[in-house]
Formats: sequence, structure tokens, C-alpha cells
Amino acid sequence: MKFLENAPRFLFFTGKGGVGKTSVACAAALTLANASQKVLLVSTDPASNVGQVFGMVIGNTVTAIQDVPGLSALEIDPEQAVEAYRERIIAPVRGLLPETELASIAESLSGSCTTEIASFDEFTNLLADESSYGEYDHIIFDTAPTGHTIRLLQLPGSWTDFLETGKGDPSCLGPLSGLEKHKQVYAKAVQALTDPARTRLVLVSRAQTSSLAEIERTYLELNQIGIRSGYVVINGVLPEAAGDERLAVALRSREAAAIAAIPEAVAALPLDVLGLKPGNMVGVPALRSLFATGSRPAILDETTQTPEVEDAPLAALVDEIESDSRGLVMCMGKGGVGKTTVAAAIAVALAGRGHAVHLTTTDPAAHLTETLHGSVPGLTVSRIDPVAAIQEYRSHVMEAKGRNLDDDGRAALAEDLMSPCTDEVAVFRQFSKAVQESRRRFVVIDTAPTGHTLLLLDATGSYHREIARQAGDTMGFVTPLMRLQDPAQTKVILVTLAETTPVLEAEELKSDLERAGIHPWAWVINSSIAAAHPQTPFLRARAASEIEQMAKVRALTERVALIPLLPEEPIGEEKLRALTALASI
Repeated sequence: MKFLENAPRFLFFTGKGGVGKTSVACAAALTLANASQKVLLVSTDPASNVGQVFGMVIGNTVTAIQDVPGLSALEIDPEQAVEAYRERIIAPVRGLLPETELASIAESLSGSCTTEIASFDEFTNLLADESSYGEYDHIIFDTAPTGHTIRLLQLPGSWTDFLETGKGDPSCLGPLSGLEKHKQVYAKAVQALTDPARTRLVLVSRAQTSSLAEIERTYLELNQIGIRSGYVVINGVLPEAAGDERLAVALRSREAAAIAAIPEAVAALPLDVLGLKPGNMVGVPALRSLFATGSRPAILDETTQTPEVEDAPLAALVDEIESDSRGLVMCMGKGGVGKTTVAAAIAVALAGRGHAVHLTTTDPAAHLTETLHGSVPGLTVSRIDPVAAIQEYRSHVMEAKGRNLDDDGRAALAEDLMSPCTDEVAVFRQFSKAVQESRRRFVVIDTAPTGHTLLLLDATGSYHREIARQAGDTMGFVTPLMRLQDPAQTKVILVTLAETTPVLEAEELKSDLERAGIHPWAWVINSSIAAAHPQTPFLRARAASEIEQMAKVRALTERVALIPLLPEEPIGEEKLRALTALASI
């Protein structure tokens, strides 16, 4: 593996959820330990399953891995880190402020930026404190901080001063108030991150356009702040051993095209390609096989039969949605699971049944929906342009809130506005209009692939509270959040894949939605190999590995639809309509 040649002390693995970061990080740690190196594997990923991979309990203390001399692991629970971090900020003012204000502070510290800063706070000592962890030759992290978080830590001047003098409610600088006393430690940590002799960044992707675009975005962002030692790992590429049935041939062709078109910014970086394995990466023998090369998978059981999956057509969900004659349908989920595909298929099906439908997408590629505009009677297609909305929002806030700040304060505000949270706030006006429109016809929305859906809903909640405050207790009013909370008006559909990380991330999104009083109506499992009824032993083995996650989804919801992995991408009206015409999958 190129990314392990002359490996420095610190290795960070980054990439979209579900690409296999944890598996690659665990296999890398195992490889280095087998080379007589002393290795500490650190997980700060909320979707991490390092303990499950090694078949043992790993907590927030350094734990030796059984049967692997020289390898230890540490799991930092982001939720516990956030809770402790939040308490550290709120405790000094508890008893001094009213409960409503304390609740507001706690809510402001519930976003993704707080989670990342709190997690980074937890493992800062691993980077900066040589005395405590000097015994390890290598420390491997299965996630990496974003450029935004590191830039926040590099801001000039005092975070506290900005918070005291700045106007408004900064979304990401609030969490920094709990870090002021650690600023020197943070400086050492950032210095370690930007030193190529000490730190290497491993960008993990699948052979998919959206996944490769994500590692390019990450690399460019981190490159700007000095982290330039990048390596690319494309994981899970379908091998020749998967056979020559139509599905396998089509997938290999699609993956080869994606790799050939790898984004320019990462095309020159050292590249390793890892083949897809027939089973899940659980246990030391499986991890040893991940980096193995050869035409025949070592752990393939050719007697595995295609598992039986229950009939769960997407058309059944469309039938229920149609019975309301109007309303809002929101397809939610992490990037890369197919939210836009599912939203477009539902919209096309409803329009095909004679209903007026507005499909609005935030998909930056827009390649799937652009073929629909004007071609389907009754269907209107629009796109919320996050880039334009964000730029307008940033300019407005800088003018309104930055005029009384000094240069350091304006720099802090400008960086706050670079937050991913800003994307959701900026598109809120267009989102709000679509919510209102759903009183008259069907409106189908896909949420931004980069997510932060909870922050979008937090923004909606702030709007809700502001209207409530202005209206007082005596006036009747309806806000967008109230419409989202009303199951008679809004149906939230969670889209996922039958894989461990996507299901876990969707489950966390379900909890976040329920915290906002919104209860998901249905789940869609997209791109299922099992639902495609594969014939070759390799794909049958992959199909069998999906069954556990399908059962988990069925236990979480009353309604499930299952969409098979298709040989061709469902682009255009005909192929989208076919998704809801599949009567038996």
C-alpha cells in the first residue's frame, strides 16, 4: 500500500460515510503492528465500529487488541464529548441565568460544529502531548477534522472578545468559548497536523463520482491551511471475481469510468485501489484480507444462496402519499444514498397519476432532474442554488453584524460564515416557500447531500420561536416548523443503504428529527444487491451481508420500501418511472 510506505507518526483517514474509512484504518493499524510497530488506533467517528471490527469492547481508555501484539485502540464517543463539553460551558452560569436562556445556550451547542470541536478537543493531547503517548510509533485516526474547524482554531485575537462584542448569534464560534484556555495546546496540535514529516492524510473514497468529488473538496480545503501530504484510497471496487452477469459487468464499467474521471485536484496524488470483499470486514482474518491482492477472494463461500427479501415496492409508498391529494414529501439522508433519485421517482409517479407536483432539489449536480424539466406533464422542477444563496447571506450578515467589529472580529465572523451550518440557514427562505406551497399541491424536496439537516431544522425552529415571540400567546399562527411537525401535511422519508454506517447515520438523523418533534414516516433502502437477485457467488455473498441491516431498518419503522441496485443509473423520466413500477422486489 502506497499510503503506508514510510508512514509518519500520525495518519488521518477521511471520506464520506460508508466508504470504509474504519475498515481501512483498522487494516492499516494491523499492518503496521505486524511490522513490529507500536500502534494506537483512535476513533472519533460517531458511526465508528472499531470495537465490532475487532470483536471486543473498546471504550474511552486505551485498550490492547487481543491477538495483535503492539496494537491498542481508543474510542472517543462524540456524544459524551459534546455533553461534557456543553456542561463545561454552561455550568459556570447555571443558577445565574433563567432556565429558558440556559436551554437556548444548550440548543446552540447542539449542532455538528460543536460535535467536531468537542471531538477535536478530546484528541488534541494525542497530537500535542508527547509525554503521554510517546511510546507509540504511529497514532491512527479514523476521522479527520475539517478545514473549517482548523481555521476556527487558527483565528487571530480572542474568541471570547468576539463573543462579547459581536452582534447576533454566531453558529460555530459559540462552542469555541470553552476552548480559550487551551489555545496554546491547539496551536501545537495544528502545527503537528500541517507538518508532512509527522502527519499524512488518507482520502478514502468509493469508485463513485459523488464520493470522489467529496475527497477533492476535502483535500482542497485542507490544502489551503497547509495539510498537503495526501494519499488516495479507492475502496470497494468490484473485482473480476464478481462474475460476468449483467449487473456485475455494468457496475465494473460504471466504476472504471468514475476512476478514469477522478477529479484533477487529487488525480496526481499516490493512489491505492482496494477490491470489494464478499463479506463484511469483521475480525482480524477479514482485515488481513483487505489489502491482499489476487483474482480470487480468500473468504468466498460459493454455497451462499441469494437471500429471500420481503416484497417492499416504492409504489406502495406512492399509493399512500397520493391518498392525501397534496402535501410535503421530504427525502432525507446522508450524501450518496440516493435522496435525489428517490425524490425524483416519487415526484414523477405522482405527476404520472395526474397530480400537480413541484420537485425542488438542492443537488449541485442536478444531472438527474435536469432531464425532467418540461418533459413530464404536471411536474415543475426547480433547484435551490446553495452557492448563490450562501453568498447573498454572507454579504448581508457581514454588512449588518460586522460593521462595528475590529479586523480580528470581522475575521472571526467571516470564518463563522464559512461554516457548513450556513448552507442550511442560507437556503431557508426558499425552503420556507416550498413548505407553504405544499398546502395547495404536492411538493417533493431532497435535502442537500452534505447534510446538516438538523441544523436546517434548528434554523426553522429559531424562526418558529421568533414568530411565536412576536405573535404573543393570543394570536394564532402557523410556522414552517409546525407544518413539518404535522404528519397530515408532511411525510419525511429517510433514505439509506443496507450497510452498517448509512443505517447508523440514518438512525441518528431519526433521533435528531424526533428531538425537533418530527417523526419519519417511512424508510427507503436504496441500491440493494439482495433486491437485485444476483446469480454469481460473489454478489450472493454481498447480498447476504445486507440482511442484518435490512432487519434493523424494519425494526425502526412501520413502512419500508426497497429499491434494487440497477445496472444503469435511473436518469430520465422512463427509468425513474420504472422505480415505482417494480411490483416485486
